[in-house]
Amino acid sequence: MAFGARDIEVSGATIAMRRGGAGEPLLFLHGAEGLAEWPEILDRLAEKYDVMAPDLPGFGRSPISANIDDIGDLAYLYLDMLDKLELRDVRVVGHSLGGWAALEIAIRSSARLRSLALIAPAGVHVKGHPKADIYMLDPDAQARLAYADPAKGEAAAERAQATKYQQQAIMDRIASARFGWNPRLSNPRLERWLHRVRVPTTIFWGDTDRIIPPVYGEAFARLIPGSKLEVVANSGHYPHVERLDAMADRLSAHLAR
Repeated sequence: MAFGARDIEVSGATIAMRRGGAGEPLLFLHGAEGLAEWPEILDRLAEKYDVMAPDLPGFGRSPISANIDDIGDLAYLYLDMLDKLELRDVRVVGHSLGGWAALEIAIRSSARLRSLALIAPAGVHVKGHPKADIYMLDPDAQARLAYADPAKGEAAAERAQATKYQQQAIMDRIASARFGWNPRLSNPRLERWLHRVRVPTTIFWGDTDRIIPPVYGEAFARLIPGSKLEVVANSGHYPHVERLDAMADRLSAHLAR
């Protein structure tokens, strides 16, 4: 599926976005790894939806903006983007850091949203269950941790080893730390506002996720009213990559509801 690229000027920031497919709008918010390695799930989604995949500020082709200091600023930026594009009934799919951003958007305003699909989102802290410290791990070690299948983890580690000193990989890691450095991948105030998520929400979690443990999925399911947790077997932190077919089917079912 061909995706075109465009830049959108919003609230003093430039958002680089790829867009493809046709149908009702779907916004995909990537995780801390960015979109340098294109997830095939986006091509699957574009068979039915108008898929928008922006680079978060500081990632990919989106420059860092002086107006974006934290995850709350990021949420308002995307709300302004939806306003500017005059989009309504937007299905949002967010992975990890992107899932956290989706929640920060939804607690502020769900007026333009139709549903949330959260894939191993960050954003809260569960006492006694630490996340992997992705800012202290070497990128190839992190890649090994991220997959349930050792062979897939080793292949990902080889790719990370080859690119970790490239400028884009360094800039993506700096951009991720801008949002998730302190406290690590969480907002202590988010938990108290998750009751404001007022759109249908499904949470997907790999059963062997060693980056953000599956217990976090149970926590989110308790905190988000009416939400549903789906555990993906034999999968780590990237179920939409590691179990592509299963996740494509599950996402399709969620999005059609």
